[in-house]
Amino acid sequence: MAEQIFKDQVAIVTGAGEGIGHEIARRLALQGAPVLLNDINLALAKQAAQDICDEGGTCVGVGGDIADIEVVRDLAARAVSDFGRLTIAIANAGLSLWNDFFDFKSEDFHRILAVNLGGSFFLAQAAARQMRRQGTGGRILFMSSVVGNQAVAESSVYAMTKKGLEMLARSLVSEVSAHGITLNVIAPGATVTPRTVAT
Repeated sequence: MAEQIFKDQVAIVTGAGEGIGHEIARRLALQGAPVLLNDINLALAKQAAQDICDEGGTCVGVGGDIADIEVVRDLAARAVSDFGRLTIAIANAGLSLWNDFFDFKSEDFHRILAVNLGGSFFLAQAAARQMRRQGTGGRILFMSSVVGNQAVAESSVYAMTKKGLEMLARSLVSEVSAHGITLNVIAPGATVTPRTVAT
């Protein structure tokens, strides 16, 4: 049994049906935190949560597109209704579309912004509001990418959103720290996941 270092925490992890998000949710749950695991694919979310429960963690799978602000707000409310509080929010869900700058479509541009920036921003807002109400602080994490700091061909829009998350984190610190909320961003490099293997 893993050390229960998160036993007094409750977490949301978005985009956690597989890959990095799933492993984050798994580690949190196996180390004591009940986890609300979100993925746009409901069946995948439920299966991922069940796999974590089978290992001994507490995890509930919830479907929903985090580009939809109501979905994001419902996640925060669901964490509280299911587990009594919310102390950790991890904005892991992201969309990457690789395409030539000259051919990039408007609808793809706006979709990536809505998921990567909008979903992260409004998850942080909903979580921080709940944490402020609780008065006990909390932790918010944005998932950036190495391409936010290193140019990669045909990744301009994705890279722009990932760099934007870094500036968003810096900007929000002054607003949330007074409430005992920390806000950080990490930028993983290339990672072997089901999604990256398939592309």
